Amino acid sequence: MFDSDFNWRVEEACRNAWPAPRELFLEGWILRVSGGLYRRPNAVSPLKGARREPESVIPVAEALYRAHGQAVIFRVIEIADDIDALLAAQGYALGEAVLTLAADLREAGAEMPLNLSFSSEATPEWLEAKLHWDKTSDADHQTYRTMLATIVAPKIFAALTLDGQIVSRAYGVLHDGLLVLESVATHPSYRQRGLGRQAIGGLLAWGRAAGAEAACLQVVADNMPALALYRSLGFRHELYRYHYRTKA
Repeated sequence: MFDSDFNWRVEEACRNAWPAPRELFLEGWILRVSGGLYRRPNAVSPLKGARREPESVIPVAEALYRAHGQAVIFRVIEIADDIDALLAAQGYALGEAVLTLAADLREAGAEMPLNLSFSSEATPEWLEAKLHWDKTSDADHQTYRTMLATIVAPKIFAALTLDGQIVSRAYGVLHDGLLVLESVATHPSYRQRGLGRQAIGGLLAWGRAAGAEAACLQVVADNMPALALYRSLGFRHELYRYHYRTKA
């Protein structure tokens, strides 16, 4: 299952699970412009197949992002990294590495916790938890809400409640037989209690029941607690890595 074609399927699914409301396609590249603090929907990424030469992509990207008052960000993925050396030579700063992990849902044994609820849209309580736990600004939170409204694939929002409040949450998007997990978080006061494991496990059970054959997610490479959690839930297949190159 986990071959080169699968990598590109995952790349496409992850892009559809965190879409940008404004995108420009340029001969095998996608330039996404959302505004706000999130990098993925504000970066240039390669697409599968033939692509325009990197030398001619960079000046187009620089002109576009500067016209929008944004930093120029390239997302360099291992499966198409031919632009990396050129960006480095032009002074683009190297950012953190991110892992793309997958789990075979045919092998997963996830269970559905009793105190886990699902909704097809983000509830006000779910969004409130996202706003306060992540300590984002109102403007960035609005950008995030716009992104959620842009998702057209089937999506599900999970909320684990305890003591009358949401203590762990995440959302999942179904695309092409894959379940993409996003925005996984647990309330700071309730961490180290296995609640995130329950929320993710419930989403995996939901995805398997909905017909997904595999699940995938992307996580910062040095986030050791998250990596330990994900791997214990079956995300033991590292597909590819990516990093950012940024010019202010």
